[in-house]
Amino acid sequence: MRKPDFTRRVAVTGLGIVSPIGSDVDTVWQHLVDGVSGLGHITYWDPAPYDCQVSGEVHDFDPAAWMNFKEVRRTDKNVVLGVAAAKKALAHSGLQVSDANRDEIGVVFGSGGGGSRLLMENRHTWETKGARAVSPFYIANMLPDTASGQIAIETGIRGPNMCIVTACSTGTHNIGEAAELIRRGDVVAAVAGSTESPLHELIHIGFSNMRGMGTPRPGEPEQTISRPFDITRNGFVLGEGAGAVILEDLELAKARGATIYAEVTGFGSAADAWDLIQPVEKGDGVRRALLQALERYDVKPEWIDMINPHGTSTPLGDLREAEAFWAVFGDRTPEIPISATKSLTGHLMGAAGAVEAIFTVLSVHNQAVPGVPTFRDPDPEINLNVPRETVRREIRYAISDNVGLGGHNGAVIFKHYEGD
Repeated sequence: MRKPDFTRRVAVTGLGIVSPIGSDVDTVWQHLVDGVSGLGHITYWDPAPYDCQVSGEVHDFDPAAWMNFKEVRRTDKNVVLGVAAAKKALAHSGLQVSDANRDEIGVVFGSGGGGSRLLMENRHTWETKGARAVSPFYIANMLPDTASGQIAIETGIRGPNMCIVTACSTGTHNIGEAAELIRRGDVVAAVAGSTESPLHELIHIGFSNMRGMGTPRPGEPEQTISRPFDITRNGFVLGEGAGAVILEDLELAKARGATIYAEVTGFGSAADAWDLIQPVEKGDGVRRALLQALERYDVKPEWIDMINPHGTSTPLGDLREAEAFWAVFGDRTPEIPISATKSLTGHLMGAAGAVEAIFTVLSVHNQAVPGVPTFRDPDPEINLNVPRETVRREIRYAISDNVGLGGHNGAVIFKHYEGD
């Protein structure tokens, strides 16, 4: 193990994604640029009894292409999605795992809820078929850290392996902490990200009864249901997916000729210490997470050229987040483009932070801010710059931030890599 010096730069060299708007990097980016929505009528159960009848489902995904068929049958879908994203990211990066480096690569990969659907399925089996019919494998396959363990098994990576769970900010915290592992010399590279498959009727009911789910504008298509920062916003819509990034010591990545999509140049984490559901007044937890991310590597607020926010499309959540932006960026706030990508994917819960980090990296790499096509009616109380169409512009630094139930706030900063 290397001795800490905290001067190492951290590069993003690989991206892997499975999402409602696509499961390869090129398709995902094109759909972001074109504003193609992945939201549609729920097909996993009959949504007729509920006001919200829309979700962000992953289609055309073959689990057997990523894991052994026997393992697929035993585990929850979130695990398969996570393994697929990790393998895609490794392939995208060109990083080869071998006996020479497998102990120096880490896996920092989480899930907000783990295998909740697998748990419910086995409870149903117990109630309908008896105790002996319950799978002996379900406990090992339903834990939030099952995906991180399975990724190590599938790839042979033997370095530090952990699963940070912070609800909807899970992916943000896993990526941020993975970057810190590299900076202090614990590893030379890491697979980081998160996964979630929350599309189960009982989970849908729970969020509906919490009054968190939204509905489209009257008389308008289902795809308008998620309207972050719009004055008509009235709730989010669930989605599923997974995202993984390959992080590496920048100098080692350059030495092997890797493509560097961005640098990680900031990470912040802060708690509301307020309420399990409602955000703290003035978005103070988000504010402190943003400031910590900026201050960690001396990034100036005026250098930020884009924000991919949590932006769930809830009335209070979006307001509190906007208040945090104003507190951090002051009068410059209306100048910063806001790319609220949940408008296209829905809320991927524990996977949101990782998938949205990938969107942010692609924005930095391609120097473009994806638009928010569902945004139409500005909220004067929020007063943010939310473009409806993709804007081509210089992006030096961009922030991806997320908020989790329980008051967990995280922010990661990505910098455009200029080949220095």
